[in-house]
Amino acid sequence: MVTTARAHQGRRAGAQQETPLEAELRGIAGSVPDPELPVLNLEELGVLRAVHTHGPGRVEVELSPTYTGCPAIETMSEDIERVLHEHGIPEVTVRPVLTPAWSTDDITPEGRRKLREFGIAPPRTTRAPAGPITIPLGPTRHAAAPATAEPVACPHCGSADTELLSRFSSTACKALRRCLSCLEPFDHFKEL
Repeated sequence: MVTTARAHQGRRAGAQQETPLEAELRGIAGSVPDPELPVLNLEELGVLRAVHTHGPGRVEVELSPTYTGCPAIETMSEDIERVLHEHGIPEVTVRPVLTPAWSTDDITPEGRRKLREFGIAPPRTTRAPAGPITIPLGPTRHAAAPATAEPVACPHCGSADTELLSRFSSTACKALRRCLSCLEPFDHFKEL
C-alpha cells in the first residue's frame, strides 16, 4: 500500500524526471485493465502518459484516449481513481492528454503479444516520417494488404493470407477479417 506520508516526496518544482513514488504509482495505475480489451492493461495499451505527485496525497494522472470521443476514457479514469484510492492516495485527478495523440504504435510488445494470444491481430507499426498520410481507397474485400503495408497475420494459424470483411467490428477500433487458410474470422486492431 502506498502511504500518503510518502506522497509528499513527490516531484520538486521544475524537475522533469519521474520520482520513485511516481514510478510506483504509474505501475499501479498502469495495471488497470482496458474496459474494452481487458486482456490489456492501460500501460500495455500505451494510453497512460504520466503520473505526477503534487504534495501529500495528491496525484495527477495523464491519460490519452485512443481516439477523440472514445467512450472508454471515462471508465479508465474512474478505474485509475479507484485503484489509487485503494492504495492510499486520497486526491486523484485524471487529466486527458490529447498531444501527442495516441497511436497504435504506443501499444507495447507485451500488449501486442497478448492481443495475438487473445485471438486479435495486433496493429501493424505505422511510424513514418511526418507529413501527409496516403489513404488508398478500394473495395472492402482484399485478398492481400497493399504492397506498402505488411500483411495482417491470422492470430489463429499465422497465415498472412487474410481478407477484410468489415472495416468495423465489435468496437470502432477493430476491423473484422477472415483467414483464407484456416477460414477463421478474427478481429484486427486497426492502425491509427
